[in-house]
Parts: sequence; structure tokens; C-alpha cells
Amino acid sequence: MADNARAKRLADLIREVVAQKLQRGIKDPRLGSHVTITDTRVTGDLREATVFYTVYGDDEERKAAAAGLESAKGILRSEVGRAAGVKFTPTLTFVADALPDTARTIEHLLDQARASDAKVRETATGAAYAGEADPYKKPGSDDDTDDTSE
Repeated sequence: MADNARAKRLADLIREVVAQKLQRGIKDPRLGSHVTITDTRVTGDLREATVFYTVYGDDEERKAAAAGLESAKGILRSEVGRAAGVKFTPTLTFVADALPDTARTIEHLLDQARASDAKVRETATGAAYAGEADPYKKPGSDDDTDDTSE
């Protein structure tokens, strides 16, 4: 089994090779400039690599890019094997990265929190305390007398 540093180096190399090949070498129109390789992970035995990608566009463009990557898998794997020089070239699996969807969800939740904070700020403007401004007893005040003499 390979060490983690070697798997990390191979993952970085795969990410670079796949990104460069998608940018310059593959003529598939489904894989235009809107496909970005975000991360690559390699198993400990260096046999399988998972390549995460994002597609900037609508659902139809995402499906087309997934089909394009699937059809170019063999060419990309041979390029990785040529560049890596390892005994066994890892098989490539392409997975759509959930990062953009997660970012949209977080932005939506932050917008809701900002709106809620603004509503609370509006409600609090001009409001007065329910009791005294300083609810704490101070030494020497009239409230310190004990009523135990009854």
C-alpha cells in the first residue's frame, strides 16, 4: 500500500493533467470552458481516482458535461498514465462537485438570517426596558433592608 504523501502527489498530478487536457486537448463541444476540475482523490492503493468537477450552467449543460467526461475517460486516463509513469494507471471516476449547490444554500440561509436580524432591529428601535434600566441592587440602597424583624 502506498503512503499518503504519494497518493496526494498523484492526485495533484491527475488534477493538473485532466484540467490541461480538458482545456487544450479534447475537442468535445460538451466540455467547453465551463467545466472546472475542483479536486481529485486517489485511494491508498493508487488504483482508483475520483475527479470532482463543477459545471457553470444549467442542468442541461451539467448533463452534457457529465456525458462528455464519461466519453473522454479513456483519453484522459491514457494521458494520466503517460504523465504519471506509474505501473498501474488509476481508473478515473468523475463526480459532480456539490460545492456550488452548498454555497447557494449557505448564501440563502445567510440572507434569511440578515432579514431576521433586520426585523429584530426594527422592532427593538425605540423600545424601553420592561423594568428599571439597571436591575441590579447596589450596596447602601433602600432595598437592602432585611424584613426579618416581623
